[in-house]
Amino acid sequence: MKNIDVKFNAIDFDKLNDFDKNYFVNTKNSVVRHALTKNDISSVVYDSKNEQDTNFDFSIEVKTLPVCNQKQSGRCWIFAACNVLRENIAKKLNLENFEISQNYIAFYDKLEKSNYLLTSIIDLIKNEPDERVLMHLLVNGVSDGGQWDMFVNIVKKYGIVPKNVMKETKQSSGTRESNILINSLIRQFAASAQKLYKKGKEKEIPQLKENVLFKIYSLLLNAFGIPPKKFDFEFTTKDGKYEIIKDFTPKSFFKEYVGDTLDDYVSIINSPTKDKPFFKTYTIEYLNNVVEGKPITHLNLPMERVKELIIEQLKNGEVVWFGSDVSNYRDRESGLWDDLSYDYMSAFDFDIKFDKEDMLDYHESCMNHAMVLTGVNIKEGVPNRWKIENSWGPDSGNKGYYMMSGSWFDSYVYQAVINKKYLSKEELDALKGTLTKLAPWDPMGTLAD
Repeated sequence: MKNIDVKFNAIDFDKLNDFDKNYFVNTKNSVVRHALTKNDISSVVYDSKNEQDTNFDFSIEVKTLPVCNQKQSGRCWIFAACNVLRENIAKKLNLENFEISQNYIAFYDKLEKSNYLLTSIIDLIKNEPDERVLMHLLVNGVSDGGQWDMFVNIVKKYGIVPKNVMKETKQSSGTRESNILINSLIRQFAASAQKLYKKGKEKEIPQLKENVLFKIYSLLLNAFGIPPKKFDFEFTTKDGKYEIIKDFTPKSFFKEYVGDTLDDYVSIINSPTKDKPFFKTYTIEYLNNVVEGKPITHLNLPMERVKELIIEQLKNGEVVWFGSDVSNYRDRESGLWDDLSYDYMSAFDFDIKFDKEDMLDYHESCMNHAMVLTGVNIKEGVPNRWKIENSWGPDSGNKGYYMMSGSWFDSYVYQAVINKKYLSKEELDALKGTLTKLAPWDPMGTLAD
C-alpha cells in the first residue's frame, strides 16, 4: 500500500475497545442480535406498513399464459423473450398453453457464444493474459446469460421450434458442469494459441479453433440433445380441436409465426451516468454471441420516458421484455420487490440507498435478470406497482408472478424492449446515429441470467 499511514489506519485494540463500548451501550443491538440468531436479516428488517400498496390488482393488465421454469440455469433472457413471442403464436392458433423450446435456442446460443469468444481471443492474440480486455473475456467466459439483441441474433439465424420438439434435458436445466467444461476448453485454446503465435505458427491457430469448436458442438449435442432439422407441429386448440401441420423447419416455423416483427423492437435503457448522455445509442465492445449478428444496441432514455413507453405498449395489449437487478429488497415467497418494505436503518443504522448513477458507477447494482412486464397500476397519474411474469416456476411468488413497487422500479430497472412505433422522432433519429462504444466491463453490458 503506497502512501498509507499504517499506524493511523490499522485496527488496534484500543479502537476495538471503543467499538465494544459504543455497541453494548445501545440496548437495541441486543434485540437485533437475538432476532438474527434464528432469522434471516431480510425477515428481521421487513416493514409491513407498505403492504396496502402491494396487492396484485392492476389498472392495466395483459392476461398471459402460465409461467415457465428456467430451473438451475441462467436462461431468463431466453425464457422472457420466448414468453413475449409465444403470446402472439397462442393467439393466432387459439391455444390455451404453448411454449417455445428454450433448449433449442440455448443450444445455438452456447455454440455461437463459444465461437464469438474464440474469435475474440484470436483478435486479441498479441495481448498478454493480464491485459484488461483479454482478462475480462477469459474470466467471464461463456455463460448462460444474455441480452435481447443476442436472442434476436439466434432466432433470426436458426429459427425456433415448439418445446415438445426439443424438450429439456438434465443438462439444459442445470448448466453448471457443461459451462465449466466449455470454458476450460476455451481457456486452454487461448493458452495454446498464444504459444503458437509467439513461435510464429499463427497459421495453425484457425485449425486449432475449429477442433475446439467441434468438441464444444459435440458436448452440446450430448448434453442438450440434437436440434431438429424438420418436424411436424401438432397442437390442440382451446375448443379441443386437434391439428397437425407437417414438414416445418425451424426457420420456416419462425417465418410463419414470427416473421420480420422482431425488427420493429429496440432496447431502451436507463443509465443516468455522466458518460452516457440521454437520447444517444450505445454498444459494448466484445459483447455479442453471433459473429456476423446485429451489434448490441441500447438507446439511453430518462426513466420517466422509459415508463411512458412501457405503459403505452401495455395499454395496447402487448407485454414487455425488461431487465433489472433482482439482488435487492426481494421476498421470493410473496413475490414482492419493494425497497420501502425493508428498514435497515432502524436495525443497523445503515442507510444503504444511494442514487442510481452512483450505484452504476460504484458497482453496487446492474442488470442481472430478465422478465416480462404484464401489467401496471396507475394511481393518481403515477405508476405505483407493476406486474411481472417471471421464469422461476409456479411455486415461487404469486403462482409464478411477481410485483414490484414504483420506487423499486425507478432504482433497479435498467432495460426494456419497445416497439419502434411508440418512439418519438428524436428517439428514432438517435437510433440512426453513430453507436458509441462502451468498454466490455461497462454495467450496461452485463448479462441477464
